[in-house]
Amino acid sequence: MKAGVVHASKDIRYEDIEKPSPKAGQILIKVKYTGICGSDVPRVNADACHFFPNVLGHEFSGTVEEVGEGVTSLKAGDRVAGVPLVPCMECEDCLKGNYSLCKHYSFIGSREFGSFAEYVVVPEKNAVKFDDEVSFEQGALFEPSTVALHGLMRVDYKGGEYVAILGGGTIGLFTMQWAKIFGARKVVVFDISEERLALAKKLGADEVVNTLEEDYQEKAMAITGGRGYGYVYETAGNTVTIKMGFALAANKARMCCIGTPTKELTFTVSEWENINRKEFYLTGSWMSYSAPFPGREWELTAAYFKMGRLKFVPELIFKKMPLSQIADAFRMYETPGAVKGKILIDSEK
Repeated sequence: MKAGVVHASKDIRYEDIEKPSPKAGQILIKVKYTGICGSDVPRVNADACHFFPNVLGHEFSGTVEEVGEGVTSLKAGDRVAGVPLVPCMECEDCLKGNYSLCKHYSFIGSREFGSFAEYVVVPEKNAVKFDDEVSFEQGALFEPSTVALHGLMRVDYKGGEYVAILGGGTIGLFTMQWAKIFGARKVVVFDISEERLALAKKLGADEVVNTLEEDYQEKAMAITGGRGYGYVYETAGNTVTIKMGFALAANKARMCCIGTPTKELTFTVSEWENINRKEFYLTGSWMSYSAPFPGREWELTAAYFKMGRLKFVPELIFKKMPLSQIADAFRMYETPGAVKGKILIDSEK
């Protein structure tokens, strides 16, 4: 089969490799679309790849081609979204249902071959079936949607509050939608891109704030009557937006950092003192799993995409590119600001 194989930093090649076969308890998926995740970029363009040669790709959709011995929940022809985490299911964290915290996990598309290929093999539980009403493009967005929903679950989200979404990328836009679905009083998306803010409004944001404006914080606080935001979700992994969240949080608020910082982070005394004076709850979120595996995050994503309440618009996809052009796709990320949304790799082209 054809695959995009990483051989070294900035060296990903479209070439032939052996087509896998499903063993007992596994399924073979004919891949349709795979989204390029932000975590894939340093694995190709820097030094974050676990080994060489490697086939990345973990945000994927496709159809079941073949099932291995003992597989009962899926059959050939089923439309599925891929679940990349392969927890050990034996450690203390796994036994508690905290699969994201497993220290002995594997991961499809980083620690084992993934979906930047025509076919990928996964365990039976690592595929979530979706109905005909859900497109393969949506199927490739299951994983980022579940990451967003897991962030809501981390702070025991309840409706009725003002919600701040810091960052209007794919994760941020899904976090905004989930907050709306579960009854936010008002959801406000913060970003520096007017294009992303316009997309946030199209997908249902009540208000948007461009943080390049000098008076953005006054505008943001005025939306809440000066009280601040009961829930704050940082989705950009940016030093500036994390500090912004501390300032926007209301007294007794709940703030969750879904984004992953890539630089060291320091706070002034007055910035950090927000935690003390407001007594807000601060936590992080890692991946997207709960019990029973893979969790409610995946089940609800399939259901709400089918109902149309989790919205999909073409603007969520920046570009579709054939698998044969995967090297060109990753070269685009070398130019800051060149990629303005999700790139989907089409394994059937």
